[in-house]
Amino acid sequence: MKVLPFKIPKPKNEALVYQIDREQVFYDQLHQHGEIQISYIEKGAGVIIVGDSINKYKAGDILVIGSFIPHVFRSDTRIKEASLMHTLFFNQGSFGQEFFQLTDLSPLQNFFRKSEFGMRVLSRRSNIAPLFLALSNQNRVEQIASLLMIISQISKAKTSPLSSFVYRKSFSDDEGKRMSKVYDYAMERYPEPITLDEIAEKANMSKNAFCRYFKKRTNKTFFQFLIEIRIENACKFLLNKPELSIASIAEQCGFNNIANFNRKFKAFKCCTPTQYRNQF
Repeated sequence: MKVLPFKIPKPKNEALVYQIDREQVFYDQLHQHGEIQISYIEKGAGVIIVGDSINKYKAGDILVIGSFIPHVFRSDTRIKEASLMHTLFFNQGSFGQEFFQLTDLSPLQNFFRKSEFGMRVLSRRSNIAPLFLALSNQNRVEQIASLLMIISQISKAKTSPLSSFVYRKSFSDDEGKRMSKVYDYAMERYPEPITLDEIAEKANMSKNAFCRYFKKRTNKTFFQFLIEIRIENACKFLLNKPELSIASIAEQCGFNNIANFNRKFKAFKCCTPTQYRNQF
């Protein structure tokens, strides 16, 4: 299966795809597709990389991933219960090129504008979740009506972007495999020191070429990306491991001293690790 681009399997004449993923681990290969994706996480937790940003997801989340945004789910394998996700795939031309341009549907344009960088839905989730749960018992006409209701609710909801930068050119298959190797290596080895030599070798590139390549596609350096991974994992430890000291968490997440950890954490989260732990 090609890593990028990823084609949503659907019958020839169907405009909307409803998919249920019930897996121990969600599809964990970096991929992109032309369809807009709206997902309701009924069960499960982990990390999702969207564009240039790393985000946590958990049960109850509603996520929107725009057309051709590279993304990958990394399920938390420590959770023994199978993950469960309901997803709708469609695009703006699914029901005809002019359908979403109709005056009657103009309130939905806010959804499409915000979907370009992906978004997490922060409010109205109690209204949206039942619409997803009803989809499996609906016929195609009813599912399309539910989609419009979901988009309408999201258009009026508070949201936060999942990404701040999206590489707009479509990835080739080779590029997708290369970026997947880099992401996988960083996600698995983040507690350890990672040198530019070894990560460039994983990408099968020279150091200088890799630095330019990664920066162009993510708008950040590899080491900025690595620090984000370490900070997001530190957040999980802070919330789920109250018996661990801040210094111990810093060490387990790849920071060689507590001062550097505190400084980087505050830069990303706008609070200290202790404040973050106390907030939640």
